[in-house]
Amino acid sequence: MNVSAELEARARDWSARPAFLEGDRVWSHGEVHDLAARAATVLADRGVSAGTRVLLVLPDGIAWAVAFLAVARLGATAVLTNPALPAADHEFIAADARVTHVVTGEETADRFADATVLRGGELVDAARRHSPGPALDVAGDTPLYVQYTSGTTGRPKGAVHRHRDLSCYYEAFGRPRLGLRADDVTLSVSKLFFAYGFGNAFVFPLFSGGSAVLTPERPKPALVAELVERHGVTVLYGVPSAYGNLAAETDPSAFAGLRAAVSAGEKLTLPFHERFTAFLGVPVLDQLGSTEAGHAMCANGLDSDTPGTIGRPVPGFELQVRDKDGTPLPDGEAGELWARGPSVMAGYLNRPEETAKTLVDGWLATRDRAVRNPDGTYTHLGRTDDLEMVGGITVSPLEVEQVLAAHPGVQEVAVAAVADERGASKLRAFVVPKPSAPPAETLSAELIGRARAELAAFKVPRSVQVVDALPRTPTGKIQRFRLRQGTW
Repeated sequence: MNVSAELEARARDWSARPAFLEGDRVWSHGEVHDLAARAATVLADRGVSAGTRVLLVLPDGIAWAVAFLAVARLGATAVLTNPALPAADHEFIAADARVTHVVTGEETADRFADATVLRGGELVDAARRHSPGPALDVAGDTPLYVQYTSGTTGRPKGAVHRHRDLSCYYEAFGRPRLGLRADDVTLSVSKLFFAYGFGNAFVFPLFSGGSAVLTPERPKPALVAELVERHGVTVLYGVPSAYGNLAAETDPSAFAGLRAAVSAGEKLTLPFHERFTAFLGVPVLDQLGSTEAGHAMCANGLDSDTPGTIGRPVPGFELQVRDKDGTPLPDGEAGELWARGPSVMAGYLNRPEETAKTLVDGWLATRDRAVRNPDGTYTHLGRTDDLEMVGGITVSPLEVEQVLAAHPGVQEVAVAAVADERGASKLRAFVVPKPSAPPAETLSAELIGRARAELAAFKVPRSVQVVDALPRTPTGKIQRFRLRQGTW
């Protein structure tokens, strides 16, 4: 069934309830689906049909939601991208996905000379003047959208997801682990172009009858606190660095209405979990997902939270920890995490070789390192491609970061192997201090002392560099290669 039609049918039970809150405007579920049906007519008049790929270069807002649903109604495929990317990246994605149509904002409209361009505001305005069109009946495995990977290690790749995947996200995490309800109001710091934000602020509200607060910009801590308090947000989604900023810069009273908070995108260390839970007054539930899996594949829940872990496989997913030869490992032994589940991507767009390496006999090679614990939970150890070599010995930077993050003066920390003046790789800790932190020299000495007390000698950073911010991808992941190069 066409997922846009499925969501429209579900919404008949809550058509008057709020779906999206944008500025002072409230859009009901009924309004959203009516606009999407009319916008589909506009897009069809511009040549969009089944199989057409439409690039969405829009900030979070009603135009994004309407455009996505309209594309889905036509059996076309939405290609999602960050509107803040430089022109060269947009051009790469447009060419790689072979898009013929683009829905975008005014500031990026001139980047796509080879495509039919429609501005988001223009689409919404035109929709009001058109009649609604029917949704094309499609099979559940019909491509629905393409979401590009973060590009932490190279050129981004487009993961292809299907119409049936959206209900899987909700049934795997939103409903069973969070118990999302029609009276929930959610806010996601991660944006809609990111797999995490797409599920949080688009899929879950539409399937549950709840609502999401949408902001075009990546909200700063003060704005997050203001929006949470103003709209009565009950479920907050963020990444550890965002929660750290909230704890450092806002008043906890703003979050009194929360019933849950969710963390993903980076490792949530146990000290940070304890700090954020105390600050927010609700459990901060860690999870692991990926662009390729669509959303969460392993997660904690309100009824099963094990701090310091990423929880247990979500319903429908199986996980295995394997060695480098592909042999499953017993509990307690670290290896690469493999996943199998109903929402795993169909493959990378136009990348058969990459797809064959990543999808093997129905299993997804996540490129994440993990260990399964005796109680069935999993502990995330970082990326298989995110290890540091120091003196010929492999070091997990996340292990070092977890020790350093426990220092009360640390707001954020990342560790990388940096070549010294002789070309030898030495571990360096890059630290964003809290306002209450001691002077840099004192902080550095305390951190190195802490590492010496808790880690093997070869894992102790040889230096500490205090910085204002850490380099991240547009989706918030640490770019460790830029730390190594000093290029940010």
